[in-house]
Parts: sequence; structure tokens; C-alpha cells
Amino acid sequence: MALTTLELNNQTVTVDSPPDTPLLWVLRDYLGMTGTKFGCGATLCRACTVHVDGVATFSCVLPLSAVEGRKVTTIEGVSGRVAEAVQGAWDKIQVPQCGYCQSGQVMAAVALLRTNANPSDTEIDAAMQGNLCRCGTYQRIRLAIHAAAKQLEAR
Repeated sequence: MALTTLELNNQTVTVDSPPDTPLLWVLRDYLGMTGTKFGCGATLCRACTVHVDGVATFSCVLPLSAVEGRKVTTIEGVSGRVAEAVQGAWDKIQVPQCGYCQSGQVMAAVALLRTNANPSDTEIDAAMQGNLCRCGTYQRIRLAIHAAAKQLEAR
């Protein structure tokens, strides 16, 4: 075991865990952040997406040691104008069906809109590629991202 300190959802936390433990399991098992989901353990589905220093990152393979001293944001802590616009659009367009993949989808969409305020369909598809949805809500996801971008533009 080793102590690792990081900023989680704007709070400094110290975790006593082996440094090679995947961040996903530290978040879920040690810190109670269960909104981040396990899907595959190999970055193939991206249900485990979190932000590390603002960048969408796959937590299922990222060792705890890689986030020492860094800022980690989970679905429980994502906030601000862009996050509110994305979450509002998700609700309005009724994107989720089963909902399992949605935390990863939302985190990827927020990261996209923070770097590209008005993405095209092609840019959305590229940014969201690999975020798997067993229910097949991809068209609603794309519509929600466009709606969030439009809302942000209107502000």
C-alpha cells in the first residue's frame, strides 16, 4: 500500500492503495464514486470515462500513480456551464435508455464542448467514437450535443 494524493471533484483526497490499482477501482471502492462505471476493463467501451486535468480519460486502465497530484473529475463532480448544458440536453432529449453508459457519454461530451463549442456531426462522431451504448442511442447523443452547443451559444 502507498499513500497517493489527488484532487477529486475539487477536494484534496489521500488514498492508501497500491499505486498500480486502476483509478476506476479506487474511485468506486475506496472513494465511493460509483457513477463511473466498469464496462470492459480494456478501454473498449469507455463507460469509465473521467476527466484528468480536464481531459477525457479512461479510468479502467489508468494506474492510481498516474494521477498523483492531478485534478480528477467524475460524473458526480462535473460542473459549470458546459456540464449543465450537456446534462440539460441529455434530459430534454431523453438520451438514456438503460443509462449504464451515460456517465461516460456525458463526460466525453463535456470534454468535447469545452474544446469545440460548435462541433459538426463528423467532429461529434470522432470525439464520441468508442463510447459504446448497448441501447443504440447514438443519434440522440449527437442531437443532445448539438442542443447543448446551441444553448451555450445563446448564453
